[in-house]
Amino acid sequence: MNLITLDFETFYSRDYSLKKLTTEEYIRDPRFEVVGVGLKVNDEDTEWASGTQEQLRDYLQSFDWENSALLAHNTRFDGAILNWIFGVRPRIYLDTMCIANARHGVEHSASLAALAEKHKLGTKGTEVTDALNMRRIDFSEDELSRYGDYCVNDVELTYELFQRLSKKFPQKELRLIDLTLRMFIEPVLELDLLLLEQHLEEIRDQKEDLLLKCGVSKEDLMSNPKFAEALQVLGVEPPKKTSLTTGKETFAFAKTDEGFKALLEHEDEKVQILSAARIGNKSTLEETRTQRFIEIAKRGNFPVPLKYYAAHTGRWGGVDKINLQNLPSRGSKKLKDSIVAPEGYSLIDCDSSQIEARVLAWLAGQNDLVESFANREDVYVKMASAIYNMPEEDITKDQRFVGKTTILGCGYGMGADRFKDQLATFGFDIDLHEAKRIIKIYRQTNDYIFNLWRRGQDSLKDMCNKTKGAFGIDNILKYLGDPVAAITLPSGVPIRYTDLQAQQTEYGQEYTYASRRGRTKIYGGKLVENVCQALARCIIGEQIIAVSSKYKVVLTVHDSIICCVLDDELQEATQFIESCMRTPPQWANGIPLDCESGKGKTYGACG
Repeated sequence: MNLITLDFETFYSRDYSLKKLTTEEYIRDPRFEVVGVGLKVNDEDTEWASGTQEQLRDYLQSFDWENSALLAHNTRFDGAILNWIFGVRPRIYLDTMCIANARHGVEHSASLAALAEKHKLGTKGTEVTDALNMRRIDFSEDELSRYGDYCVNDVELTYELFQRLSKKFPQKELRLIDLTLRMFIEPVLELDLLLLEQHLEEIRDQKEDLLLKCGVSKEDLMSNPKFAEALQVLGVEPPKKTSLTTGKETFAFAKTDEGFKALLEHEDEKVQILSAARIGNKSTLEETRTQRFIEIAKRGNFPVPLKYYAAHTGRWGGVDKINLQNLPSRGSKKLKDSIVAPEGYSLIDCDSSQIEARVLAWLAGQNDLVESFANREDVYVKMASAIYNMPEEDITKDQRFVGKTTILGCGYGMGADRFKDQLATFGFDIDLHEAKRIIKIYRQTNDYIFNLWRRGQDSLKDMCNKTKGAFGIDNILKYLGDPVAAITLPSGVPIRYTDLQAQQTEYGQEYTYASRRGRTKIYGGKLVENVCQALARCIIGEQIIAVSSKYKVVLTVHDSIICCVLDDELQEATQFIESCMRTPPQWANGIPLDCESGKGKTYGACG
């Protein structure tokens, strides 16, 4: 197979650029124009081609793309241009930016300039700044030649970077990069424009209705002092809180503030209406998302914007101002309903059940819990039974919820205060003594999980001391302390703890590492949480690869995989997908995986 390294240079201006627009907006905009392209086949000399769009199309289509892999730095951009503008689809998509994120960690810059410097490959040019506001016809012959030299250098840097980064990089991860990029570059899903426009109108009508009911202007609602005055007119003292940043007293008007929540449930209906109007008009997320979906729908199919390896633990994330990982699942599901399969096709949404809790039990060797999962027992009821010392058949719905929160929340060393607060967010009020009692029962019941936290703490100490080791079932997790503190996953990709440091405090050794947020605390339980999330991601990745061998994977959200299949293959496809998602990877023999699936013409209907 050929390796074709490519880089497009395109027209941009102060108002029209990737700094102002999303990738999809930029490429589909009428102002879009390719100035030229740098292209390298295998290790041959890099070519620079410039001309009309028709000339470039003829040039690009002359290569054997069916037997070629496309390599670029930020392939989501270059691959989309290649497909959407020039009608070219390579066999495989590769991306040095994606590989760098996985190998170096998301805390480090993955720009071509930074990576070229890091790997001592040379210097990325800056000539692109000279091309501001310049279309191809605006360049002199000499200027276009210099621009071509700049582009050729980028292609050479990308090629050399790939040679460095791809060594020993897992083939399965390369496949996941390809599949993730395809969701965007080769869009399958459609958007229901009519439904979106109706939804947008409903949102605006609801906001208007709230304003009419409360009798306060939008401007006064948005102003904290004016909103406080409106509350006082109704005889209500505005709730206050102490700012964590300034230490000064301020209004508790955030929707997560307990004082504001109390206003929404106030005995005076007028106070309820006023507070609901504020939160309804202040929240713009649903409205702006709907507007963005409408804009995309008017331009064509829905390119799914997913970032491969977006988080510290390798999870996929949102990009291009759309995060499909947190679309509303309760209340209004209009956005999910607007994502539809093409004519003759349906969507299957298959979700891995309790995958992190299952991974934790398996990794710790908590065999009784593993067996319960394997036997499809209700582990939440079993936990509640231990908490309340009652037979399982007598456990109430509320008690089961407490058991569920305990299983899902206490697996990584959560303290009593946080556990109490977590239950409170769901309307379950317990005192601190009760919270401590429940946590004690969890730790006694799941002693192997408790010991895994200790082993995680030991590994932090070892890594700080530049010592290597292993932990988890069959010592599946290998770690190094030199030159970088890192835990290597079975996938071959590491979790890095850059600049891991230990500091003695009155509570013992405190560990921190350098992250995008500055110094981040890490401890045994938190390390185990990182590892379990990463292992769950590895499992889901292998499931995506297995499913994609037969069906088109169009989206992954948290622990679920969404596929687009022919209507007459729905039953067969569902069985195959569920089988794939219940089959553990070779390195995770014995882990009891399970799943649930739904199907429909829309993403929302799959729920």
